[in-house]
Amino acid sequence: MRGGGVRLRNILLAALVAVTAAGCVVGSQRMIGTGDLIFDRQRLGRVQEEQLGEIRSKFKTGNIEGIAVNAEVIAIAALQIPSLFPDGSLNGKSRAKPEIWQRWSEFEASAKNLTIWSERLRDAAKAKDDRVVADIVKDFGRVGCDSCHILFRRPAGS
Repeated sequence: MRGGGVRLRNILLAALVAVTAAGCVVGSQRMIGTGDLIFDRQRLGRVQEEQLGEIRSKFKTGNIEGIAVNAEVIAIAALQIPSLFPDGSLNGKSRAKPEIWQRWSEFEASAKNLTIWSERLRDAAKAKDDRVVADIVKDFGRVGCDSCHILFRRPAGS
């Protein structure tokens, strides 16, 4: 029963992210969200962080196939990252660094890299390939998350 609840929550999260993604793509100036870009991108970050936590938990318990849905949520969310950072969307409550806009192509590449790693993890999890999943999970935080956060996000409390 508990596993079914988690699966349903993950499916709902994936659907939410997909709807958000579709809303961002439809209409060049319209975007679904709260209207507060910084809140929305911080919210997206929390969802991704939660997904990574579940991936690590599932990996530790051997639920390799269960990782696929979490990796898919991160992949879909990562596609939205650049759209949540329009030029000038920087204020006191944001931890974003100005380097995002100064080095935009690198920032976009980092988001794309997160998508690619998430899709690789999803596919390996679906295939129940324990070895590949272990290799990806081992480096996921460093390659998928930190590679962007170190360059483009101020540390907490700064």
